[in-house]
Amino acid sequence: MFFTVVRKVLGAIILLVNAITQPKPIQRDAKEQAQIDVACQSLSLYQYHACPFCVKVRRVITRLNLPIELRDAKEEGFAAELLAGGGIKKVPCLRIESEAGIEWMYESSDIMAYLERRFAETEPVTAV
Repeated sequence: MFFTVVRKVLGAIILLVNAITQPKPIQRDAKEQAQIDVACQSLSLYQYHACPFCVKVRRVITRLNLPIELRDAKEEGFAAELLAGGGIKKVPCLRIESEAGIEWMYESSDIMAYLERRFAETEPVTAV
């Protein structure tokens, strides 16, 4: 019981700090953002709300302005999907659908690197 209380308190602190220091999303022109919105339809992130590794990944998602579906792995249906598809119930996990099939990416550092490679700005966008 002690560890449950500690985990809940630490989770609340993590979420508070995250809310206070939330990164600002990058701005893109409408055409480029529309292309990214379509590309993100093939992605979903299985996560726990207060998990520090999930928070790190969500911060990158916010900063890169990516509309990736968030799936709470504590919900029975999403937990079953994660276990059946990825093989283990571990978060964060990015589900990537492509023509080649479905890939399940588990490590937060791998997920963040993948998102940066795929969606980071290469050139600054000028204000419109």
